[in-house]
Amino acid sequence: MTPTPWRWIPTLYLGQGLPYVAVMTLAVVMYKNLGVGNAEIALVTSWLYLPWVIKPLWSPLVDLLGRKRRWIVGLQLLVGAAFAGVALAVPVPAFLQWTLVMFWLLAFASATHDIAADGFYILALDRRRQAAFVGVRSTFYRLSMLGGQGGLVWLAGYVAAHHGGPAMGWHVVFALLALLFVLFAAWHAWALPRPADDRPAPREGDFWRGFVAVFRSFFARDDIVRVLVFLLVYRLGEAQLLKLVVPFLLDARADGGLAFTTQDVGLAYGTVGVAALTLGGLLGGWAISRAGLGRLLPVLLLAMNLPNLLYVWLAWAQPEGFAVVAAALAVEQFGYGFGFTAYMVFMLWVAGGPDGQSLHKTAHYAICTGFMALGMMLPGMAAGWLQEQLGYTSFFVWCCVATLPGFVAAAWARIPRDFGRE
Repeated sequence: MTPTPWRWIPTLYLGQGLPYVAVMTLAVVMYKNLGVGNAEIALVTSWLYLPWVIKPLWSPLVDLLGRKRRWIVGLQLLVGAAFAGVALAVPVPAFLQWTLVMFWLLAFASATHDIAADGFYILALDRRRQAAFVGVRSTFYRLSMLGGQGGLVWLAGYVAAHHGGPAMGWHVVFALLALLFVLFAAWHAWALPRPADDRPAPREGDFWRGFVAVFRSFFARDDIVRVLVFLLVYRLGEAQLLKLVVPFLLDARADGGLAFTTQDVGLAYGTVGVAALTLGGLLGGWAISRAGLGRLLPVLLLAMNLPNLLYVWLAWAQPEGFAVVAAALAVEQFGYGFGFTAYMVFMLWVAGGPDGQSLHKTAHYAICTGFMALGMMLPGMAAGWLQEQLGYTSFFVWCCVATLPGFVAAAWARIPRDFGRE
């Protein structure tokens, strides 16, 4: 009997989300706590996107060598080892250099795990259930953010306040993550199904010819330019905004921030905000399953981008009430979760090929996510410098203006109106 998807999808996407949250969000909070400046934080953490950008270069290896099931288990053990390395590096004097080394290892392991996990998802489910479970995988991916940005940030702040300072707080957090990934690997070695299609993809001649054929088949699409433009600019404004949300919340009021504590950030942004993000993702998946991606796309775009105006107001008014700020973050995160679902379903459409019969769905999905990461990496690299030049209010205004190319790209993409509809 094939195991129910509920047995493995929740833990698989928790395991996919936590390393990404650690590299992209926990690293930002940790470096801010340890006294690193905004420009340097944005630059070094944006460079950590690179493994997700270039992972298409080795994604055919996951398609052509071995089973995705084995890749998943082995890579979760490697992720656990990288988390242990971060935990050991945080207390040392040269923490920035050594934690970056461990974060790079973590990022490469996590990016490769994404290839295997997403490919396994596509192989283990038919197209109807792929669309139906988008909301579920999105929910548990977002719950990993809730646990990371919320619970783990709060824990780091609590330990820092009561048991030895920021370095001890982050040492404890990353040690717990290392243990968790050992448990994930053990669970998935037992719980993952064994689909008949989980085998090395057929090769066209020798290995390297098959390797090249994977890329050739992706870039041979008639609409490849429209696809790439959509992947690169759909989140152009969000790519810059996300890098500075946590520093904005933590910075002193004299510097334009809201003077939150680390625990406040964990509760407001990491818990309330991510809960709203999760709800938005669930609703977005359900809405697409009812109406179809192409038909619903304008609504999804507006829901994702209009709430960014709330950051302009927060930076201008600098309200003091925790509840007011948390409510604004919740509205923005709900809209983002709702709108980002479109991006996930779009990548499923592209990975399947124009006729839905692609032989390289795993690698093609990975290529899509590589362009997605590039669309986050390049704008994010300069975001910290830009914020320091403009101040928070003008920076958030700019982020709102930068959402406009996404509307143009979506109108040009020609997505089937009923794709994803049950």
